[in-house]
Amino acid sequence: MIFCGFRKRCPTVISKTPFTSDERRAVLALASLYSFRMLGLFMVLPLLGVYAAGMPGATPAMLGLALGAYGLTQAALQLPLGWLSDRVGRRPIILLGLSAFIAGSLVAAYAETLNGIIVGRFLQGCGAIAAALTAMAADYTRDSQRTKTMAIIGASVGLSFVIALVLGPLLAAVGGLGLVFMTTAGMGVIGFLLVALVLPKVPAVTTSTSGATWQANHIFGGGLPVLYAGIFLLHGIIMATFLVVPDRLANTVGFPADHHWAVYLGAVIISVPPALLLMRRGRGGDDPRRVLLISVTALLVGSLAALNVADLYGIGIGLVSFFVGINTLEAVLPALVTRIAPDRSRGAAMGVFSSCQFLGIFVGGSAGGFVLGSGGLVAISGLVAGLTMIWVLLLAFVPMVIADTAETESSQ
Repeated sequence: MIFCGFRKRCPTVISKTPFTSDERRAVLALASLYSFRMLGLFMVLPLLGVYAAGMPGATPAMLGLALGAYGLTQAALQLPLGWLSDRVGRRPIILLGLSAFIAGSLVAAYAETLNGIIVGRFLQGCGAIAAALTAMAADYTRDSQRTKTMAIIGASVGLSFVIALVLGPLLAAVGGLGLVFMTTAGMGVIGFLLVALVLPKVPAVTTSTSGATWQANHIFGGGLPVLYAGIFLLHGIIMATFLVVPDRLANTVGFPADHHWAVYLGAVIISVPPALLLMRRGRGGDDPRRVLLISVTALLVGSLAALNVADLYGIGIGLVSFFVGINTLEAVLPALVTRIAPDRSRGAAMGVFSSCQFLGIFVGGSAGGFVLGSGGLVAISGLVAGLTMIWVLLLAFVPMVIADTAETESSQ
């Protein structure tokens, strides 16, 4: 049976147990921080190629570097900053990272050349705090609340993406890229204040980890590499898919570009209930790889439909399936990492996880562009299908070990 290999009873994926008041306060503050930070970043992505094309030094290669600079520095620094957060604390690292993010946004806002924007984007990427933020969310919550926490944070990121598609072009139309980057800096300041003033000073929950044999390799044991590969493949597939979908909507379907946000917003909203139901399938003793496999399948079906169907309704239905997979995986994958990794190394493990995420963004975009240019829709569809097959094989044949915990829902 392909779903064998678990040594312990699997954890609950979605718990009905409510948050404590401290958990609720911490989760809402962290979700808001994620949302403000990612909203500022998402607003820039669809604008650089248009508004920076006429700047001094602008070439296709330099525009690509301006887009990718943030992801490269993020990928490089997630692990060391995640590891450092285990040693000196989450809060100082997060505040330091937000300071770098704000500084980079201001540099880009006042830049008069594309090189200045590239420097600003590199500085923004130096605020690589995703690992520390996710680890902090785990620090503040009980094991039974992990996936619920990640689901809320993941939903805030998805909502930020949709809002950014509307807000970014509106701001750019009023004040150009400068206003967009200034708004991004302002959101960074709000995030800084949330961490400094709103979060509880001391984590409400201190969890313990079972003394399992795999802890000798606590960063790469217990099935963690499967989860690292999963987040890499997920974001590679997302980038490869969105290289094509906007063009399909605009040129194949004839749907105006300034109305694309409505398609994305509708797909995200419709995808939320089935994604939540899918997460609940993992309650009790179910193997979490079943949930992952179903989610990956939804991702693949949705991607292929969005890439190949030639009418608006078909693409919309495909995007709903696509976002069902994304929403579920964005919640379940980090939650499983925080449950497998020991407390003392949770930040380092999330550092590897986040680095793989940003590498997936960079590789998916660059490789997807090359494949699309070489072989068109057939080739990009083959790339998505191939990445998905690799993921399915990893889920089917690589054992995962979930540590058992003394805490149960009945005791909470």
